[in-house]
Amino acid sequence: MLSKKFRNFLLFTVIAAIFAAVGYWNISPERFLDKPVVKVDESAIDYYATNAHSMQFLPDGGLQYDLTSDKVEHLKASDVSLLTNPDLNMYRGSEYPWHVTSLRGEVNPDGTQVELIDSVRIARTDEKNRDTIITSTRMTVFPQQQYAQTEQPVRIDGAGGVSFGTGMKAYLKESRIHLLSNVRGQYEAR
Repeated sequence: MLSKKFRNFLLFTVIAAIFAAVGYWNISPERFLDKPVVKVDESAIDYYATNAHSMQFLPDGGLQYDLTSDKVEHLKASDVSLLTNPDLNMYRGSEYPWHVTSLRGEVNPDGTQVELIDSVRIARTDEKNRDTIITSTRMTVFPQQQYAQTEQPVRIDGAGGVSFGTGMKAYLKESRIHLLSNVRGQYEAR
């Protein structure tokens, strides 16, 4: 006969062995592998608007810019807004705005930068009725700073001639434009 102490010890050992076996079979190596990361659809649109119109004012109440777009789509993953046919007038508190258009655009999450894509055109008629027209295939505009830049080829019509170059920095508030390389021009002799 086995002692009562020994029987209890044997019973607890068998129960422990059963728990260990169940635990062993329940733990599979796959559980310790990294779970696949769920892929985020970068093109997922969480909301959109058609015939969108946005205006921003200066602290003194003057109009800073007026933006319209046929369609605005907001990308959830990147917080970027996609514009279709954006049309922007940058007034700078003046009655002679810079008129900026393109076929497409992308606005960064905080609205400080607009990337214009395809058929980019920036135009202005000044107080003396002189036209300045800047065209390119791609351009980045910073509306609050009234600044535009590109590394693409640029054409500038105005001041009695046409200028061409690759890359540009345009300080629109001061009406100052710098072409960065491969600059050439054609001007009318008076």
